[in-house]
Amino acid sequence: MRLSREQSREETRRKLLASASELFAERGVNGTSIEQIAERAGYTRGAFYGNFDGKHELVVALLTRRTERAREELAEMCGRATSSEHLTSLLHAWHRDHAEHQESWLALRLELLLYALRNPEIRPLLAQRELFARDAITEGVRRELVRRDAGPPADPKLLSMIVHALEDGLLVQRLLTPDDVDDRTATDAVTLLLDSWAALDTRKKD
Repeated sequence: MRLSREQSREETRRKLLASASELFAERGVNGTSIEQIAERAGYTRGAFYGNFDGKHELVVALLTRRTERAREELAEMCGRATSSEHLTSLLHAWHRDHAEHQESWLALRLELLLYALRNPEIRPLLAQRELFARDAITEGVRRELVRRDAGPPADPKLLSMIVHALEDGLLVQRLLTPDDVDDRTATDAVTLLLDSWAALDTRKKD
């Protein structure tokens, strides 16, 4: 079946983004050229510029697409979960399924952070990506506390920032000390936080 022009364009963008993701993790953002991205994806430099104005725009598109996918997956899990225990089980499975890609994802994130440090004009765009991720976590925290019949002990946006920072930190710890951090650790740590927040609200009610 022949692809429409719009479908063909979307497929080209998808392949370019996948190529960039691999090369950024391998060589760094600054160490990767537009020609290399196009070549690995099987396209020409002209095809790249037919879809992106330059590396900045590609970086933003890459971050946005990955963030939206994670947000959709989290929302889907929260919607499917019938209990706190079921949600924990779903999250364990999600982390297990993504474990083999965590090193490359961490390498990519660190490279993008370094890129933002060296190119201040892109920091607001990288910040937007972080806010997307935190918004998804905020909604998940709200839903879980409602499920437990507990109110948030602080602004849910602050709670989501704590969860996000915890997950990032554990990702680094897993890379450095894999014997101490497995694919259940992040979920167990977040569950512990939620338990303590729900209990804190219960003590306030008493």
